Amino acid sequence: MSEGIYDSMKDRFERGYVQIYTGNGKGKTTASIGLTLRALGAGMRVLFAQLIKGSKYSEIKMLERISDLGGSITFKQYGEGRFIVGPPSESDKEAAKIGLEEIRTAMKSGEYDLVVLDEANVAAKLGLISFSDLISLIDDKPPMVELVLTGRGASDELIERADLVTEMREIKHYYQKGVMARMGIES
Repeated sequence: MSEGIYDSMKDRFERGYVQIYTGNGKGKTTASIGLTLRALGAGMRVLFAQLIKGSKYSEIKMLERISDLGGSITFKQYGEGRFIVGPPSESDKEAAKIGLEEIRTAMKSGEYDLVVLDEANVAAKLGLISFSDLISLIDDKPPMVELVLTGRGASDELIERADLVTEMREIKHYYQKGVMARMGIES
């Protein structure tokens, strides 16, 4: 594998871990984007992928701008660009299946140091993919790749397999008082 933009192989970490950000509180995607920015600042190559979201939230616009400026980030969205209400459609499932296989191939390619799969747990909970698909992704992770899975509802088996699990717990949220998502803060 090429050294990419690292000064030398000694600058790479010795092992990549599996991180999960889950829970019903705000901040899972935000945490993964913070990690993405930190990794980019260290010269790492990042794949940031979303299986459900298909809209251009503010954070996605910024990640695309960083990419346009020469940041070593690839951003992919595989969702249909809408909220899934009720059972997912066959096109939702197909988009997620295609996305998961592209992500697996990219993760194994040696081109990325950090792979973030945003809303992966939700995709599994909704039936777009299965939790066993995510376990298989973990099993296929090359030793030097850091893998991050976000989203509410991580399964017990995923939590057991991960090296780091952070649960965001909602204590209080202004949404409960009718405040909708605000540009630049929640969207």
